Amino acid sequence: MSVDITKSDGPSDAPPPGRAGSAGPAGPEAIKAIPVRHYGRYVSAVVALALLGTIIYAFSQGKINWGAVPDYFFDDRILTGVGQTMLLTVLSMAIGVVGGIVLAVMRLSKNPVMSSIAWSYIWFFRGTPVLVQLMVWFNLGLVFEYINLGPIYKDYWASFMTPFLTALLGLGLNEAAYMAEICRAGLLSVDEGQTEASHALGMSHAKTLRRVVIPQAMRVIVPPTGNEVINMLKTTSLVATVQFYELLRYAQDIGQTSGAPVEMLFLAAAWYLLMTSVLSVGQYYLERHYARGSLRTLPQTPLQRVRANLFSLGRPKGGAA
Repeated sequence: MSVDITKSDGPSDAPPPGRAGSAGPAGPEAIKAIPVRHYGRYVSAVVALALLGTIIYAFSQGKINWGAVPDYFFDDRILTGVGQTMLLTVLSMAIGVVGGIVLAVMRLSKNPVMSSIAWSYIWFFRGTPVLVQLMVWFNLGLVFEYINLGPIYKDYWASFMTPFLTALLGLGLNEAAYMAEICRAGLLSVDEGQTEASHALGMSHAKTLRRVVIPQAMRVIVPPTGNEVINMLKTTSLVATVQFYELLRYAQDIGQTSGAPVEMLFLAAAWYLLMTSVLSVGQYYLERHYARGSLRTLPQTPLQRVRANLFSLGRPKGGAA
């Protein structure tokens, strides 16, 4: 059997690639993607819903007067407690942040005395429970009749160490130890070349910290600091043990007089959830602000995500209108 192969210089009668006779252009067939079914997700969702239903059913069996919660939710005493809680949180965090920055700089100092003092402070306040520290400040009046600072200040200890000052010192000084480690980690995250370049330009050490190092370290410092603020808000509930009236103490008093102690604890928990939610939103936007120099595209805000999901409803997945 022989095959005759001839070479033709003229135009070929065969249709060009991608054409089938005179039917016109024909593109490649669309790929039909079939999503993988994750049956484990369905099972876990059913189990989670069943557990949630069980918990709701268990609480529904208790003799809880849920109507007392909205009745006292905006009570004047509760609102006063909320204000005192927020005030104590802000002031304690201010002491903690300022003290933490100072301790972090001292810890990184080449002066062995300064670094040793900072290390000892952090070791003591991180190693003892904050409740114990509050009780120590509150009961120092049993061993000190006067507070004598020489010509600066002298008074009876009971008059000087009020419940508010006890709470402020106990929370603020304890927070400074934790903020010192957070600030130290942020300062160490900045490349040493930045400091060397600043010194080469004639900038002092303090100016280098203020203008170069700290602004770059904020990207590392801000996220854990936001968590510390939220944690501080919840930790303020411990100051009820030192006779300072804040949200939990007012809720407990109302519960004793109204005969609904458990309901008032639920009310306090609802207010704590509300305040921590607001702080979490603020933390998100603050982290987004300091991430501008490290991310090419900033993450969408919750409002932008909602708008994007709403506008995408009804559109095909391929993006065609």
